[in-house]
Amino acid sequence: MVNGLVGLAILFFILALVFAVLGARGIAGISMSIARWLVIIFIVLAILSLLL
Repeated sequence: MVNGLVGLAILFFILALVFAVLGARGIAGISMSIARWLVIIFIVLAILSLLL
């Protein structure tokens, strides 16, 4: 199963690829945007956890 932010980001990235292949550009864009934000949040939290 998908665990954590990175797993969710990978899931949304795969969904974006599938929807892009199927021609649903709007849904693919939204999925890619969600994946991008999850990766950014993960990186910020990882840096904070290393610093604290």
